Amino acid sequence: MLHKLTFLFILLLAPILLPAQQSKVMIMEIRSDIDPRMSRYVELALEHAEETEADYVIVDMDTYGGIVTDAKDIVESIMSFEIPIWVFINNDAASAGALISIACDSIYMAPGANIGAATVVTADGTAAPDKYQSYMRSTMRSIAEEKGRDPKIAEAMVDQSIEIDTITRAGQVITFSTSEAITYGFCEGKVNSIEDVLEKNGVENYELYTYKLSSTERIIAIFLNPFISGILILVIIGGIWFELQTPGVGFPIAAAILAAILYFVPYYLNGLAENWEIIAFFLGIVLIAVEIFVIPGFGVAGILGITLTVGSLVLVMVNNDTFDFSLVPFGSILSAVMVVLAGMLGSVGLFIVAGAKATTTRAFSRFTLTDTMDKESGYTSNFKKESLLGKSGTAYTILRPSGKVMIDGKLYDAYTRGEFINKDQKIIVTSEEGTSLKVKLGE
Repeated sequence: MLHKLTFLFILLLAPILLPAQQSKVMIMEIRSDIDPRMSRYVELALEHAEETEADYVIVDMDTYGGIVTDAKDIVESIMSFEIPIWVFINNDAASAGALISIACDSIYMAPGANIGAATVVTADGTAAPDKYQSYMRSTMRSIAEEKGRDPKIAEAMVDQSIEIDTITRAGQVITFSTSEAITYGFCEGKVNSIEDVLEKNGVENYELYTYKLSSTERIIAIFLNPFISGILILVIIGGIWFELQTPGVGFPIAAAILAAILYFVPYYLNGLAENWEIIAFFLGIVLIAVEIFVIPGFGVAGILGITLTVGSLVLVMVNNDTFDFSLVPFGSILSAVMVVLAGMLGSVGLFIVAGAKATTTRAFSRFTLTDTMDKESGYTSNFKKESLLGKSGTAYTILRPSGKVMIDGKLYDAYTRGEFINKDQKIIVTSEEGTSLKVKLGE
């Protein structure tokens, strides 16, 4: 009996004597455009949450949206994640941001925040063709059903033709304020901070930390910037061109290879660059080299090589599924084409400007012959100290019509106007042409 009382006493004192274990809460910030860089960030953040054994993940949301395909990748990662994910919309969750928010387990909004307006738009802000809207509608509907929210309202956030009594009229897409989102089941509560989100869910003893990209990942994200991509393309094309013009120098091709690595690797890590796209690029380079060094002229190999090289640079930047562009906005394709063309045109300009500047530098003069040996400077190709015009001699070899002649005991190169002169026949010098003498048969 005494042992039982002792054991019961220990159980009652355990919560007091032993500190409660802290819950780990990771904050994942989505506070910019949804693009390949954001998709990569979310992927790494969720991996980090698993590695650190986080108990909860809270998305700090403020975005106007972005690329649908990248948003879909983020949604798939969130939907397959086993740890609870809550989203705190501290300002806006528009377009792709609304899609990501609905995929989370719970939605919380700050006063004055908004969610909705998920119509797919092109680069100029106009509505994209219906095939894109149809894809977005079905995605919003299926995710809303999965999360227990009204699928019709989710569709109406995309399609302005959908009319729902007391909520929206035809011609308007739904954008909910915080109070409206709570009323219609698209928000679990109004909060002022992430700490309020945890309080509403009964999480009291917790460790809060925000996931940040490592230095390496931040550098990789920099190279996904279209402007940086354009500069790398310039170096790739320029390095290859200079190496083909001056084979064996080494530095231009080394710069091109380094730029190609910095160009392809970030896109590959983000799932944009496929293996076949990278192979197509290097195959194009090989075909161009074959056209220049092996096959005379410019034909099929050269045209195919340029097509593969330029095409692969464009496709790497576009989130296509093996030439399936059905979910890729035209603006994304146009942007990729413009970046590649800008890089190539920049290379041409670099060739012209750098080529002209290089010839005037001191370094260029060290390994090139820039001096001219003209007559005014005293240079001449005539090695004879005195004129031989009118001199007589004999043919030292047969002249047919060129050969050698002997004049005053010295040998000279000579030629005739076309006539043949046999060995030992007499000749007369009629003209001096550089290092050769023009002669005729003598008397």
